[in-house]
Amino acid sequence: MPDSHTTQIASYWQVYIILCSDDSLYTGITTDIERRLRQHTDGTGAKYFRGRQPVKVVYQESGHTRNTASKRELEIKALSRSEKNILISSVMNGINKKQPF
Repeated sequence: MPDSHTTQIASYWQVYIILCSDDSLYTGITTDIERRLRQHTDGTGAKYFRGRQPVKVVYQESGHTRNTASKRELEIKALSRSEKNILISSVMNGINKKQPF
């Protein structure tokens, strides 16, 4: 049985969406959103940011395990742009406090 420290670390993954300079939306996962945003900005993150810059994090879900974060990332990536905008708007407007599935 895992101890509480192990459980806290296991559920520390986040799913995020970044608005990019070309108005596209990038979805990813991390355990440290500030570090990951710096990596994307510095060009040491995802190849997706070659030729475009991250503007801001527009969506974030916390409390995931590595496994649930990966699954949720795939779910979000499968959404249309309009569905992603609805997801982002609902959280930004405080309508839906998003929790992991």
